Amino acid sequence: MNSLVTQRFIKCHDKLKEDNRVRSSRQFAISLDYLPQSLSEILKGRRDVTIELLRKAISMYKINPVYVFTGEGPMFMSEDNHKSFRVLTIVTNSQDDERIVHVPVPAQAGYAGDVSDPSFIQDLPSYTLPDYKYKVGTHRSFDVSGDSMEPTLFEGDKVVCSFLEPTLWESSLKDNYVYVIVTRGDVVVKRIENRLKTDKEVVVLSDNGFYEPYRISVSDIREIWYVRAKISPFLPSPQNIRNMMRDEIRDLKKTLQFQTDSLTDLSEKVSQLIDR
Repeated sequence: MNSLVTQRFIKCHDKLKEDNRVRSSRQFAISLDYLPQSLSEILKGRRDVTIELLRKAISMYKINPVYVFTGEGPMFMSEDNHKSFRVLTIVTNSQDDERIVHVPVPAQAGYAGDVSDPSFIQDLPSYTLPDYKYKVGTHRSFDVSGDSMEPTLFEGDKVVCSFLEPTLWESSLKDNYVYVIVTRGDVVVKRIENRLKTDKEVVVLSDNGFYEPYRISVSDIREIWYVRAKISPFLPSPQNIRNMMRDEIRDLKKTLQFQTDSLTDLSEKVSQLIDR
């Protein structure tokens, strides 16, 4: 018995033939650089569709991945959705459980670019978290850079996020919530104001009042990730900080006293030389 994903993939294949977007199953397979015999096995229910075949079909024929994986939404994406959409590469362990991929600052420029090689993502560090909510869906974490989100987020923090499907952006983006927005040239962590329905754009806002809000057109957005948690470096307790400050002040006093004594001694020696 085929998996539900494979069954939906077959329905998409049949719809393409029905609409004369492909002439035959053989032509469909060849256009995806896939063996027609192997596709026939899938269509006959003898094997499941592969992730790589899905990736190519989504890219070439604008098949809606939300429909394929969940059964929700239209079978095919609109042109506007497809322009900004790209298929996610995921990383799994030996049990096929999905891992959280981390995107550090040095890799963010490449990540925002048009990365078509899955090995780029697979070479990034990945890990798991024990909480069950990170076992369902696709999650990714990003380094926070700069001070635009202080005092909520500081440079060096990491935000753990869940993927938001492009078909859900308009209805699911919540005003004043924090998201990671991947554009065609940057990765930003901001609060947002959702204006997709009216103006086809989002307004991004910083928690640091020094930075002005600005707009990002939906056509420039490649991915949106909902921030669910943050990982921050451990800081000493307030009591420890006070102790550290007291020790530093004590050391500073000793240094100043030593310098004062040295200057006094030098002054005396200079005076003795002058008297001679």
